Amino acid sequence: MSQPSTDLWSYAEIARHINVQPETVRNYRRHGLLPEPDAHDGAGHPRWYAGTIRAWARGRPRHR
Repeated sequence: MSQPSTDLWSYAEIARHINVQPETVRNYRRHGLLPEPDAHDGAGHPRWYAGTIRAWARGRPRHR
């Protein structure tokens, strides 16, 4: 079943999508390599729409 485009992803969900550890995704954000969050949850944690991350992942550089 495909996810609706309104699903908001956390670092862990992004990490699963691109097959890395959540800390790697946090580092991407610290270094400006991740798109700006689409929203923040009630605790202030950043969240991204699945479509935002899928588009970003298609264009991101692969492993060296």
